Amino acid sequence: MKKDSFTSKKSSIFIFVVILVLVAFFLAWGFIGFEIFGREFKNFDNSIKKGLDLQGGVSVLQEIVDENVTKETLQRTRELLALRVNKFGLSEPIVTIEGDKRIRIDLAGVFDSDDIVKTLTSTGQLTFKDEQGNVLLTGNDVKNATAVLTNEGRAIIQLKFTPEGTQKFAEATKNNLNKTIEISMDDQVLTKPVVNAEITEGEAVIEGSKSFEEANKVASIIQSGALPVTLKTISINAVGPTLGAEAIPNTMKAAVIGFIFIFIIMVVRYKFPGVIATLSLIIYMLLFLFTFTEIQAVLTLPGIAGILLTLGMAIDANILIYERIREELTRGKSVKVSIKIGFNKAMSSILDSNITTIIAGLVLYFIGTGGVKGFATTLLIGIVLSMFSSIVITKYMINLVYNMGLRSKKSYGLTKVVEQKNRGANENEYREEV
Repeated sequence: MKKDSFTSKKSSIFIFVVILVLVAFFLAWGFIGFEIFGREFKNFDNSIKKGLDLQGGVSVLQEIVDENVTKETLQRTRELLALRVNKFGLSEPIVTIEGDKRIRIDLAGVFDSDDIVKTLTSTGQLTFKDEQGNVLLTGNDVKNATAVLTNEGRAIIQLKFTPEGTQKFAEATKNNLNKTIEISMDDQVLTKPVVNAEITEGEAVIEGSKSFEEANKVASIIQSGALPVTLKTISINAVGPTLGAEAIPNTMKAAVIGFIFIFIIMVVRYKFPGVIATLSLIIYMLLFLFTFTEIQAVLTLPGIAGILLTLGMAIDANILIYERIREELTRGKSVKVSIKIGFNKAMSSILDSNITTIIAGLVLYFIGTGGVKGFATTLLIGIVLSMFSSIVITKYMINLVYNMGLRSKKSYGLTKVVEQKNRGANENEYREEV
């Protein structure tokens, strides 16, 4: 029995050391970044996408000129604008409806605002015209338009037509061999390719783009087609990155100071389990930030508030667990039994508080827009991971250190006076299990 216990102790110590090494590795990856064998491990600052309020960019407010705009038309317009902006390869644009006729487009990063506005307000009819100006096809005849790179590195636009558009395009190419067909949105010529052959299968390729960006821009306008309404630009605001330049370093300082205070308080109150709680909190933060990076979420100021909120809830769950364990220890239970009962009793409180917060987060996500939705996304991710951290990681770590030989009640923050008081109350239950 002693040999088995010794083996368990050695293996537990080995696992604990491996966990510390892994945590150190991921901390170095996330906050410093490095390169190994040609593979770059980007830190969080370079891998997490930042929103308009942190990174800076352009905020464009558009208003619909038409009267009697329905909610369906407003939503459709928002979707088409989002499609146009997304097709340009911009970093997570935020397109939101404001009021009954206005749509705001927030683009994080540095862009040509005039070019973006020109693209967004191209609301007229998409047409295919011959050299005499006769309309051959419209945007309704196009099923799909995408920009691709050939094996030779040339940028081209691939078109697919509807069944009706296929017939029209076959007739158009037959009658305009070796001539140009002009594709335009309103009076703006998008491209003017030469017809090299009669095309009857409903698919065509447009060559001549100078770059992939240009081909992608033209394809996006052809794909999204004409907007169902006419827009006018109300305002164009260039947002500088000054706010983010101040907010992110200050947040990092606050996080470091907060971790130091949490560590001190937890160690003073709970002794070695306080160290485990802090380690569990670090693992939670790493899980959160790597998840945020993996799903390509956008970090905003409301998102930072959500992170801080879930951080507090994560440590609160650990406090609930440890207080329950201390209650059982003061009743004379053994450390092993107290750990088991403490986790079981704390579980209902942890689940109740977190499930309530999840419900609130879901309501904010589905009803809110813009920054509110960003806050809700951060909150939901954080709550789920904090539950995993407290229920799974903390429990595993506490049992691990118990198997390492940490079985004295003093190591769990119980004073000697209380220990002596309860020893006589239940001597058999107090005796440690070895």
